[in-house]
Amino acid sequence: MSFDAKLAELNITLPAPPSPLGNYIGGVVTGNLLFMSGVGPRKLEGGAVTGKVGEDLTTEDAYDAARLVGLNMLANMKSVIGNLDRVTKIVKVLGMVNAVPGFKEHPKVINGFSDLMVEVFGDNAGKAARSAVGMGSLPNQIAVEIEMIVEIVD
Repeated sequence: MSFDAKLAELNITLPAPPSPLGNYIGGVVTGNLLFMSGVGPRKLEGGAVTGKVGEDLTTEDAYDAARLVGLNMLANMKSVIGNLDRVTKIVKVLGMVNAVPGFKEHPKVINGFSDLMVEVFGDNAGKAARSAVGMGSLPNQIAVEIEMIVEIVD
């Protein structure tokens, strides 16, 4: 099944790819690896999910924000490599959570992203090595930022 057909089956529509907020590009291909820059939870209607998890947002709110990051990441990946059918494996995910000191549920937050990758790419290709860490702040006070490494084929 093609990636576009899988998205249609899951009733998922990708947003327009996010534009970089600085002097960098969305992703770089070297050999059979795609290194994706960090992406935040940009809303379809504009703006982003902002705030500190554990103060302004619940773990569940942040899980939803991480899923939103996943949709933005998929759109960005498609813009970089042209066709998501080229993806063979999500290799590594780094999830950063803008959280209050003492927050302990970073993995539950980043599951919003990881669950989407497994839903779209399946258990074998979608499940990756992963880090879920807390940050004192993130750009523009976004709630979550995620970067990843993906194996692709020509």
